[in-house]
Amino acid sequence: MESRSLVAQTPAFQLPVAQIRSVFSTHDVERKLAKLPEREYENLRSTYQRMLERGPDRFQVKPSGVPTMASLYEQLPNFTEVLDDVKRHVALAQDSRDGLEVTPMLLLGAPGIGKTHFAKKLAELLGTGMSLVPMSSMTAGWLLSGSSSQWKGAKPGKVFEALVDGQYANPVIVVDEIDKASADAQYDPLGALYSLLEHDTAQNFTDEFAEVAIDASQVIWITTANDERGIPEPILNRMNVFEIEPPSPEAARQIARNLYQTLCAEHDWGRLFAPELRDDVLEQLAAQAPREMRRALMTAFGNARLARRDEIHPDDMPRAGTAKTRMGFMQ
Repeated sequence: MESRSLVAQTPAFQLPVAQIRSVFSTHDVERKLAKLPEREYENLRSTYQRMLERGPDRFQVKPSGVPTMASLYEQLPNFTEVLDDVKRHVALAQDSRDGLEVTPMLLLGAPGIGKTHFAKKLAELLGTGMSLVPMSSMTAGWLLSGSSSQWKGAKPGKVFEALVDGQYANPVIVVDEIDKASADAQYDPLGALYSLLEHDTAQNFTDEFAEVAIDASQVIWITTANDERGIPEPILNRMNVFEIEPPSPEAARQIARNLYQTLCAEHDWGRLFAPELRDDVLEQLAAQAPREMRRALMTAFGNARLARRDEIHPDDMPRAGTAKTRMGFMQ
């Protein structure tokens, strides 16, 4: 697919948009549309019309230099190795006409240590969109690659939607819990990844619904897993694998501090609270996984305001085990 330079800079982007790339051929779409029988395949017809209305050109992130990533290293202290890898890829693309190309990565580690949060932060750093594909809920490969237009309720897959409906040629797509994909004899949920994770074959990825070649070669793939034994070897071989360790006690305290300050900054009620957490509250938070910290802090913020205090006390924190309680009608 075609790409060309664009000189553009916007304050919202830490990395400027510097290229426009065509992600499909309008000629292919027009040909497919002309062949559709009248009064049939209305969903497919509207998809082709939408593609032609939007056009094939998408922004492609292009770095002008290695961005300052100090805040990310501070916020994600247990992701240092992964951030180093991202910085290497950015360094390769700077001062050249190449777009940013990041080798697909697998973040391997225990639940709740921040793997999906890291992916969101990376998308923010690059100034591009992010799509989340939860593999634990997948029953068929069509969630990634689309389902045949001849099926009832058929629709395009997540890759098609990210590239055709989105603004970017190189969005971040997160395949969450890839080790939990459930396959049956007929459909392989990971089948599409064999071509999507290979740069050359991804240039002409065909969604089963639209049946038009899409350039998915610039997609930045991040997959997460708790156990690599559930992932086929050919998929593993297509990715850089990073084992994410739980944060050290000091790193966990730093994550809690950052999260506290972020929550205060994101909400108007944050101005009512002290700028720093008490040490005894920090110790309680540091014993939890990063995923649990936010829930615990939100409970503690509410309890502190009910007590009309401007700081969180240890008693404001949820009691151990309360996160597992469920109302009777919940499954």
